[in-house]
Amino acid sequence: MADGSGPDGFLGVRRSLAGRRWRARPADPEVVRSHQRELGLPEPLARALASRGVPAGKGGAYLTPTLRELFPDPSSFADMDLAAGLLIDALEGETPAVVFADYDVDGASSAALLVRWFRAMGRELPIYVPDRLTEGFGPTPGAFRRLFQDGARLVVTVDCGAAAADAIAAAAEIGLQVIVIDHHLMREPPPGAAALVNPNRADCGSGQGTLAAAGVTFVLLAALNREARRRGLFGERPEPDLRRWLDLAALGAICDVTRLTGFNRALAAQGLKAMSAWNNPGLAALMESAGANKAKAGVFEAGYVLGPRINAGGRIGRSDLGASLLSSDDPIACQDLAAQLEALNLERRAVERAIFEEAVEKLEKTGNESLDRPAIVVSGETWHPGVVGIVASRLRERYRRPVIVLGIDPHSRLAKGSGRSQPGVNLGRAVTAAFEQGLLLAGGGHAMAAGMTLRAEAIPEFTSWLCEALAEEARIAGTEDVLDIDALTGCGEAAQGLLELFARLEPFGPGAPEATVALADVRIERAEPVRGGHVRCMVVDGYGGRLKAIAWRAGDTAVGRRLLAAGPSVHLVGRLKRDDWNGRSGVQLEIEDVSEASGLPGA
Repeated sequence: MADGSGPDGFLGVRRSLAGRRWRARPADPEVVRSHQRELGLPEPLARALASRGVPAGKGGAYLTPTLRELFPDPSSFADMDLAAGLLIDALEGETPAVVFADYDVDGASSAALLVRWFRAMGRELPIYVPDRLTEGFGPTPGAFRRLFQDGARLVVTVDCGAAAADAIAAAAEIGLQVIVIDHHLMREPPPGAAALVNPNRADCGSGQGTLAAAGVTFVLLAALNREARRRGLFGERPEPDLRRWLDLAALGAICDVTRLTGFNRALAAQGLKAMSAWNNPGLAALMESAGANKAKAGVFEAGYVLGPRINAGGRIGRSDLGASLLSSDDPIACQDLAAQLEALNLERRAVERAIFEEAVEKLEKTGNESLDRPAIVVSGETWHPGVVGIVASRLRERYRRPVIVLGIDPHSRLAKGSGRSQPGVNLGRAVTAAFEQGLLLAGGGHAMAAGMTLRAEAIPEFTSWLCEALAEEARIAGTEDVLDIDALTGCGEAAQGLLELFARLEPFGPGAPEATVALADVRIERAEPVRGGHVRCMVVDGYGGRLKAIAWRAGDTAVGRRLLAAGPSVHLVGRLKRDDWNGRSGVQLEIEDVSEASGLPGA
């Protein structure tokens, strides 16, 4: 190809400064031509669709996904009709019920969806969210016994419960009915649950395993509407309009980093449209407390403005703050809750930064001993378990291999942690196997993320076992660590046009990657470090076109050091973003990688 793509890499880059090979994102030429013919698309957009696995004839559904076309039959989910029937029984019989939610955004969104449906039917459901530090993840026998003693006779778990066999068995013994709404990978349905709805249970034929719990809950609401309609419950009250709560379904899908394909993509796309009206008083208050612009909602607003703040309560504060905010219709109460979450988020960021810096120092003091392993495991005394997952994600970005970060309690000597993985390395499967072999006290997850608890003295043995278990997957993933590029562009109007074209691919996320562009033989001018470890600069192409650029958290990396150094021209890869600061309508490049353009090492 003219851009030099092929075995030698896009623009000839076989190994960039970040250690990656560049390539044109693979696309079937015949599918590209089909998208061009059927939809009248420019070649770069047609190629982007084909390279994202969108087959011929399906491009329109990808660009404009609709719920009408993609909404699954609720009955295709195992136990969905059973769960809906039991919940309508509880509604009609006025059974005392509680929603038991996980403490993250997906759990809070799921709980708020269920609470809002019951409120529309004239019933208020209380929410119970376990404390991350004192209770851990998911239901426990003790929590269920306390809820029963307080009068509950039905508990609906959302975003948790699928693996809570001991808790559900304890509930059955005392006569507490449990309905599980979850999406996490599971082994066997726990005996004793009245109903368990999870597209990732082995006998579920829905084909909707990519959904977050909020997506599963949204389908449950459709099943509830259908069952209530069948029983004639809408004679005196209107049927709840589920479309007004699509913003919560989208929030769970985006913040839980689920694959945005098929029905899940339609939920995210239509949910962001609903969110843009800012009718949920909790979301509106949170945007105001963050000082953010309440304009069109996108993945950035959901995932980077709202999500971290909602999560902050469960990470280092009161675990029920997020669910309370999302389910409240009181603007004054929402303002107070949003202010608390904003303060907790500031505290969370400081704690996260300190742990990240300490972890980097520990790892780089050990040199190749830690950093050359198939997986990195790092631990520290008193590291807050509420933020170790975020730190693991940042370390994974830095070292490009699976990372587990463990916080050790100095009194109990228990280490609790979270891990994040690289594409091609199934961390959740390995952690689950370690638990089954007795190396962990608790553990599980999915391909890209996992959580675990173990004794501090077992960390070296677990680390050795994990590295051996992941060695072959990590080796293959390392050889395939490529940076896929959608198009070659220049600065100025070329970049602006490409930005507008690729915006049609939104929303972005796993399974729907954001478009990346390359700029060849460009000069870096006015490079400077900015607060937070970022590097800001101006990119100038051979035609005099200019483009503002920034490299996030790159100051102490090879990429950042090269941007800050004077030198010959370079090739860049990054993502084009709107630059609307102070009312401007421009474009900015978020730099992901750099290569020398001279053929020197790194090119």
